[in-house]
Amino acid sequence: MSSPTSPPPLADGISPQKAASEDHTNLRRARWAGLIGTALEQYDFVIYGTASALVFNTVFFPDVSPAVGYLGSFGAYAVGFLARPLGGLFFSRYGDRLGRKWVLVVTLYLMGIATFLIGLLPTYGAIGFFAPLLLVLLRCLQGFGAGAEMAGGTVLLTETAPEGRRGRTAALVWVGASGGTALGAVVWLLVQQLPEDALMSYGWRLVFCSSVFVTVLAYVLRRKLHDSQVFTETQKEQQEAQKDAPRPSPIKDAWRHSRRNVLRVFAMVAGVSLNSYLYQVFMGSYLVSQVDVDKAVFTRALLVGAIVGMAAAYFFGRLSDQIGRRRAYTVVAIGMMLLPVPGFMLLDTGSPVLITLVIVLGFIFAAEGSVSAQAAFLPELFGSRYRYAGVTIGRELASVLGGAGPLVASALITWASGSWIPVAVLMIATIAVSLLVTLRGPETCDRDLYTEADAA
Repeated sequence: MSSPTSPPPLADGISPQKAASEDHTNLRRARWAGLIGTALEQYDFVIYGTASALVFNTVFFPDVSPAVGYLGSFGAYAVGFLARPLGGLFFSRYGDRLGRKWVLVVTLYLMGIATFLIGLLPTYGAIGFFAPLLLVLLRCLQGFGAGAEMAGGTVLLTETAPEGRRGRTAALVWVGASGGTALGAVVWLLVQQLPEDALMSYGWRLVFCSSVFVTVLAYVLRRKLHDSQVFTETQKEQQEAQKDAPRPSPIKDAWRHSRRNVLRVFAMVAGVSLNSYLYQVFMGSYLVSQVDVDKAVFTRALLVGAIVGMAAAYFFGRLSDQIGRRRAYTVVAIGMMLLPVPGFMLLDTGSPVLITLVIVLGFIFAAEGSVSAQAAFLPELFGSRYRYAGVTIGRELASVLGGAGPLVASALITWASGSWIPVAVLMIATIAVSLLVTLRGPETCDRDLYTEADAA
């Protein structure tokens, strides 16, 4: 197999200088597509999460107690994460066959259309039970598209980046994701300037309908993107080796030959995903329902956290290049385990400054630092033949637990009569499991991405 330092031979008629120029151009396009494209897709997902915490319990679940309304709102939110593994499995068949770009464009349209249609939904007062039912269906479409988005972006950037810079390059996906969160927070802050009646009637709809502009802009950024040389060369070799034999399904291939790493990715991501969505979504409902804080306080904190998170994402991605993937993640995981107990104590003060501090630290460690330390780590675990499928299956199965986090946390708060202690225990325990699995796994920093063998 070829190595990153000795890439496959150039095609006839292409000079080394021209090939190098084309590689540099595609790397630049991949960086922008990963950063801004993911930011715009994350915007779609974040505005739904914020609406779940601030609006949907009233708009779609009005005839119940506040606690049950939040459970219904977060239940609809969690359903989207149940659809993510299905989307991941579906698009995994094509990500390792038709290419990473094809998946990134298709999922972009799927999420954008679903988000736009949510803004047009009639409320519970207009059509009763069918309103939350339609909300759940569109949320499923959102989740189905999101199931391949993050994996596709990190795999493409990891394969495109030069050796020694994979961590910081792949982390651009999460820099973009944090930027999308910031954009969503800005839009929510703007509509929250409306009177309460206007916000609940049409203000929230403007947020979702704005996704049509987001989708078009993201497509413009991705339409000229090319797949990585690692993918194209691997495809060429497989086609030559299997001219007369049917090609195995990437999903079956990954599960048959790399089940251990798929399960490793699941365990590494599960705790990270749960903690991330608790800070980004659940904390908002906790502050409003348990601490009686104005909704705008959380939205402002979300904006500041997301802006700081952009820098944190790049920092921890770069740190993983400098000290290794496992060590970088260990630093983040320790921070995540130390934060929940003092974090909830600070939230209970009701102080906007202290609330913002907690959300900022949540973004630094849970929402962005952890996933950035894993950005190149997860693709490097797998061989070239089924890398996309392996990352997607493990990651999106874990996202189900993460997406259910706000629902589970709300149920625990209700069960514990408002006490946050069970939620803090859950956060610490899940990260402890992720850290243990990471420490028992291989160090993958700058391994050969052309080889078909998994990391040992």
